[in-house]
Amino acid sequence: MAAPRRLHLNLNFLSAGSHAAAWLWPGNRPDAFVDPTYLVETARLAERGTFDAVFLADHPSMPARSDLRPFQALEPSIVLTAIAGATSHIGLIGTISSSYNAPWNIARRFASLDIISGGRAGINIVTTADWTAAFNFGSEAAADHATRYDRAVEFTDVLKALWNSWQDDALVGDKATGVFIDRARVNPAHHHGRYFQVQGALNVPRSRQGHPVILQAGGSDDGLELAARHAEAVFTAAHTPEDSLTYAHRLRARAEALGRPPGSVLVLPGLVTIIGGTETEAQRREEELNALTSTEQGVTWISGLLQIDASRYDLDAPLPDDLPVPADGMTTFASGALDKARRQKLTLRQLIRSQAGGGSNHRAIVGTPEQIAASIETWFRSGAADGFNVMPDVLPSGLEAFVDQVVPLLRRRGIFRETYEGETLRDHLGLARPGWAPPAG
Repeated sequence: MAAPRRLHLNLNFLSAGSHAAAWLWPGNRPDAFVDPTYLVETARLAERGTFDAVFLADHPSMPARSDLRPFQALEPSIVLTAIAGATSHIGLIGTISSSYNAPWNIARRFASLDIISGGRAGINIVTTADWTAAFNFGSEAAADHATRYDRAVEFTDVLKALWNSWQDDALVGDKATGVFIDRARVNPAHHHGRYFQVQGALNVPRSRQGHPVILQAGGSDDGLELAARHAEAVFTAAHTPEDSLTYAHRLRARAEALGRPPGSVLVLPGLVTIIGGTETEAQRREEELNALTSTEQGVTWISGLLQIDASRYDLDAPLPDDLPVPADGMTTFASGALDKARRQKLTLRQLIRSQAGGGSNHRAIVGTPEQIAASIETWFRSGAADGFNVMPDVLPSGLEAFVDQVVPLLRRRGIFRETYEGETLRDHLGLARPGWAPPAG
């Protein structure tokens, strides 16, 4: 008999929390976003809830209106290395931009994290559309959408070639013969592409789980192609089960057309949670957070997302019908926001407030632990999601509520683990260890 399908949960660790006003919540410290103790303790709380992984987003520039809320400041692989030393099971997923990194350095960095953590590393590969990031790396403008994803595909091709430059048994360490590494089992990556020229082998051997789990975030056609070719799990933005199912079917059909086996890609939508003992308490918590929210921050968020000057519009009027989805930028998130606003007939202010005060592009549930567990189970059993990137409104209190009140209900419903049943991130996600394959020439 096949093993029962299990729900997957990651903590999307967004500094003080997913809500734009999380850092203003009573008891939260403004400097927590650069406090290693806070970062480690929050990850340990997620491990207490037997989450699959802690996931760190990243962006290689100062965010717009950084004067109004904390942001992801520390480099993800450094933070995850600190977390690795303070935990024993939880996976460690970090985001990198393929637009502004070289694959050899990133392959080495995440292979090192994978070995140090005992096979718990994952890498989320994104493209970067922000012009401020382009300025930081000597460019006058960000590349167009198609070019960014074309580069990302090649970037990931090279990553995998480098991780496969060592066979599993290349490290011999034979004192009798004096052979340390069998050079016949080390295969340099001879890559000559449009964006990258890589000749050598990686200087790090394969890890317990083969190589880090590859993840991707993005729902555009170009993003779908990248995910279908390389991703083992995909972080998505879906506001309805129907949207998520449609995306999952498209992704899996494309992956199978590329020769990948069925079920080889997990679909993990983002989920913002605002939890109360009753519906009234949860709604009051949301109202209190929204009352703390800066209007300026929300307007900046929607302006950047839709690539408009939202300050020119009436916040208490519906979005103009003629607003297009931007051709470049975060097209998936922009499309989702516009669809939601039109479907629910939301004003600009209502849209901002419904998206964690402009702090998140993902679906939010405001309710009791029972309501949240029921919604998660419905999406999971329908096949709309294999799990979720959980984004508590406020950290650590929102995560504590999820771990102590929602997780037991998911276990009682028979869809989430009682304890960790493996040691690597692949074990947690139910993914096979990739066998060695010679690097493509």
